[in-house]
Amino acid sequence: MRVLVTGGAGFIGSHTTDRLVREGHQVTVLDALTAPVHRNGAPNYLTPGVDLFVGDVRNRDLLANLLRRTDAVYHFAAYQDYLPDFSRFTDVNVVSTSLIYEVAVAEGLDLQRVVVASSQSAMGEGLYRCPRDGDQSPGMRPEEALRAGVWEIPCPVCGGPLEMLRTPERVSNPQNAYGMSKYGEEMVALNLGRRYGIPTVALRYSIVQGPRQSVYNAYSGACRIFSLHYLLGSAPTLYEDGEMVRDYVNIHDVVDANLLVLEDKRAVGSAYNVGGGTSYTTRQFAEIVRTQYGSDQPAVVTGQYRFGDTRHIFSDISSLEGLGWAPQRTPAESVAEYAHWLAGMPGLDAVLAEADATMKSLGVVRESDG
Repeated sequence: MRVLVTGGAGFIGSHTTDRLVREGHQVTVLDALTAPVHRNGAPNYLTPGVDLFVGDVRNRDLLANLLRRTDAVYHFAAYQDYLPDFSRFTDVNVVSTSLIYEVAVAEGLDLQRVVVASSQSAMGEGLYRCPRDGDQSPGMRPEEALRAGVWEIPCPVCGGPLEMLRTPERVSNPQNAYGMSKYGEEMVALNLGRRYGIPTVALRYSIVQGPRQSVYNAYSGACRIFSLHYLLGSAPTLYEDGEMVRDYVNIHDVVDANLLVLEDKRAVGSAYNVGGGTSYTTRQFAEIVRTQYGSDQPAVVTGQYRFGDTRHIFSDISSLEGLGWAPQRTPAESVAEYAHWLAGMPGLDAVLAEADATMKSLGVVRESDG
């Protein structure tokens, strides 16, 4: 099959490209190779034999030229990092997705599959249960509560405590610019796919971890942040109280899911969570990284928080498991592979300070009064 991978020089895209080539597919990569991810041009890990086109996925002529020679598309090209340049998220993530379908419809292209990369962030704070008022999907936490160090979310009906649940795909409640753009992207893809008979799948990735995850993003990547701290001999900061809950999925498990939905007709027309299957607090995950590096410095809580963060989110992966997929690797394996990839990489000393300064200057990292 002739496969176009947008963002194919990036983290998820490059690993997916590796597997596609191994399985005999003819792969073309479209990647803008922009900073911060690609500070030095095309990475040295890009799969040999892949046709690389350097350009913007919003370039209609370039995209149309590539789509004409394509049977299937993986659309990974995206803008992320949760920073407050709101319009860019929509411009890159939603417009590029719309353009794929616009070109396909205008030119009558016979695309056998389009797989778009969505995100767990499309679910926002996720699903909770109140003992009195039942299931709840809370809104965003107010700044006043965060500034006061009140981290947990009360029931929006009675104000009582909530129990976090695994969140299924039916919950869509994005609360930051990135999450909104990803939900917009999957809506565009799935609805236009249904309307025009273009077989489409959206994959809502949890926190994906493993080698090739950029060290330069200011915001994203607990594995990256914690690993860099311990590699450089310092202790990482835990935001809020360190008890925020997430699930982490290994890059190779993600690639397994990506390849599954390329072939499985049952996947068409739906969004699927791609998660790790086990929840961890950020404190627990930091301990996994500390163990990998053999450090005697536990992560520290300073009262800082990231404005716009969700408190807890844990993806229900039962829908994708119903297609025969299941996560096979642990966070400890992801961390070990990432640590091996980082070892010996030059120029890391300034990365953490640069990212921290960026987030503080933009008002992303803030101080609580507690």
